[in-house]
Amino acid sequence: MKKSIILIAAAMLTLCACNNSNTDKTNPEAAAPVVKEGGIKVAYIDTDTIMAHYQYALDLEKELVAYKDQQEKSYKQQMTQFQTDYQNYLQNGASMTLTQQQAKEEELKKRAERLSTLEQELMAKVAERQVTENTKLLNAIFAFIREYNEANQQFDLILRKSFNDTPVLYANPAMDITQEIIDGLNKEYKNLKK
Repeated sequence: MKKSIILIAAAMLTLCACNNSNTDKTNPEAAAPVVKEGGIKVAYIDTDTIMAHYQYALDLEKELVAYKDQQEKSYKQQMTQFQTDYQNYLQNGASMTLTQQQAKEEELKKRAERLSTLEQELMAKVAERQVTENTKLLNAIFAFIREYNEANQQFDLILRKSFNDTPVLYANPAMDITQEIIDGLNKEYKNLKK
């Protein structure tokens, strides 16, 4: 589950333009050096590192895992109850009238059909919530990057670097602003939680 959340978030980062930022407004002098004057100012951010160290992403991960576990628990409880009721019917069905047997069989059949669709519905709910929460996460990251860029370096281009999917084969480590972004994101998130 954790891997899928990070992969979805990383995939969404891939699809979005990275000329965004938030409000840590770290010291411009402490920011990563850029190219010589007159050139295009470029920086990059390692999205894998952000997802591994941004507290909001980590908290979101925990919440989504708990939500998924809750949905699975609910399904398992209903399935267990159905199996118990079915076994009771098999053991005690002979003592019922024909009308009672038919009614019980119809009820069990409807419950079995409902359980077969319920699992898919619960999986869809989990996936939908995951996409919604990841969208909020990415919007927060992009807003921070945009505001950070406006307040500090004012880069012309901010690239995304990740382990699995990146067009960047090499980048000068001096152009890496990942830690500044993580520090700012975590500071902002800590302030919001207060």
